Parts: sequence; structure tokens; C-alpha cells
Amino acid sequence: MATARRRRVAKLKVTLVKSIIGLSPKQEATVRALGLRRIRHTVEHDDSPTIQGMIKAVTFALKVEAV
Repeated sequence: MATARRRRVAKLKVTLVKSIIGLSPKQEATVRALGLRRIRHTVEHDDSPTIQGMIKAVTFALKVEAV
């Protein structure tokens, strides 16, 4: 029997550190799509190209840590 290897997926901890007031509607939608609702709200996401692109679009408003 072949053993199934589980690939450990890297996680990112994303925290909103700047208000979304004054951001463009597209940037505001990106922050909301990441699951962030208020300043100092933190969420965890799997490290994927999609999430990395969303983070890159609003890096100035986020703090990102590897978990």
C-alpha cells in the first residue's frame, strides 16, 4: 500500500493595520475579500498565489506574518 503524504501548506496571518476609509472601491473590496472587517482584525489564509496577489494589492494597509 502506498502511503499518502500530506503536504504541509504554509499559512499566512494577515492583519489590517490601516483604515479602509479613503481606499478605492477595488482596494476596499480586496480587503473585505480577505475577510478583514476592522483595524487590528487578523485572519489566517493558506499561502497561495491568489492570496499573495490580493495582499500585494493592498500591502500598505496590511501586516503579514508567516505562521
